[in-house]
Amino acid sequence: MSNDPDYYKHYYGKRRPTLFVFIVWGLISALLGGLLAIRLAPAVYGELKTPASNQVVIGEGNAPPIPPIVTPADPAAFPVVAIATAVGPTVVGIGHFRTQGSGFFGGSGGLTEVASGSGFIVDARSGYIVTNNHVIQGAEKIVVSLADGRNLEGTLVGGDSRTDLAVIKIADTKDLTSVQIGDSSKVQVGEPVVAIGNPGGQKFARSVTTGVISATNRVLNIEGEASFDLIQTDAAINPGNSGGPLVNYQGQVIGINSAKNQEAGFEGMGFAIPITDAMPTIQQLIEKGYASHPALLVQISNNYSAEYAQARGWPSGAYVMKVTADGPAAKAGIQAGDIITKVNGIEIQSSLDLTHELFKFKAGDQVSVTYFREGNSAEVEAVLAEITSDGRVIKQ
Repeated sequence: MSNDPDYYKHYYGKRRPTLFVFIVWGLISALLGGLLAIRLAPAVYGELKTPASNQVVIGEGNAPPIPPIVTPADPAAFPVVAIATAVGPTVVGIGHFRTQGSGFFGGSGGLTEVASGSGFIVDARSGYIVTNNHVIQGAEKIVVSLADGRNLEGTLVGGDSRTDLAVIKIADTKDLTSVQIGDSSKVQVGEPVVAIGNPGGQKFARSVTTGVISATNRVLNIEGEASFDLIQTDAAINPGNSGGPLVNYQGQVIGINSAKNQEAGFEGMGFAIPITDAMPTIQQLIEKGYASHPALLVQISNNYSAEYAQARGWPSGAYVMKVTADGPAAKAGIQAGDIITKVNGIEIQSSLDLTHELFKFKAGDQVSVTYFREGNSAEVEAVLAEITSDGRVIKQ
């Protein structure tokens, strides 16, 4: 070993690297090596692919996107709020009053509200209000509750059980608002709608429920409703909503809420009479106090069921109990005991089916009627007569 003090200086040059420097260089080398391996791996081994049988692609549907809803600062800009504000004042509550029981010494027990429903104003100047016939049928007194708090006595202009429609009138027409009538023939399944009415009476007056048109052309075996191809909606319809309006998003009435499916386990199945189909009857009730309809002038049994028919080997249909002399059916050769099975080729399953088909025509129209008698079927032509809401024959 040299004793020259400059020996180590010449031999090593600068000071020996520290441990920290070795660690830093090691990390940098590892990082560069990893990146190089990733870059070169596809070239060496090829692209790594998931087996085609396991590939699942979600969210790449071809349905067009719906523009996002921009929340407005003004709550009144929401469609349902605007509809409730505009249409709400046109909706009324209807109280059905009848004498109940008797008072002391055999006197009258007085009038009591036994039912309630809804309606809407169609003519603000004259005070005409549309509702369901079943809301007011048999009422001794009708009370109309307005949105401004007034309770006014209503007068029945006319009611029609065959279409379940009625018109009432109030004398005080101050500050009334009437609805806009829409075109129910143009409604589409899925279209949003709003129902406004008084479920449970004045306690829940002008309740607003929303939903969509669930279906069209529904038929219910209920007197009145059976005359129409109904609108089905999932907007909540409850007792007391009857007679209230079903409204589209333009604030126009497209239906008259009339019924709901009350079977256990079913929800969201309400039905409305299409306003376009109802208007001819409404106009007749206003103009004449009654509505007229086409008829065969036969009395049909409501007790003839499919089970009864099957047990006797007869077809389903409308069982004729009585035929009006010189009426359309009598002139065509139809007799009591016959079973009407078709009208213009459309099968008839019940008395309500017969009504539903006949309401597609006008008095004076000629229709073909197929009936069953003593094991044989026959087809005849009949010219429909005209009858009023209460069964009076106008023309036969």
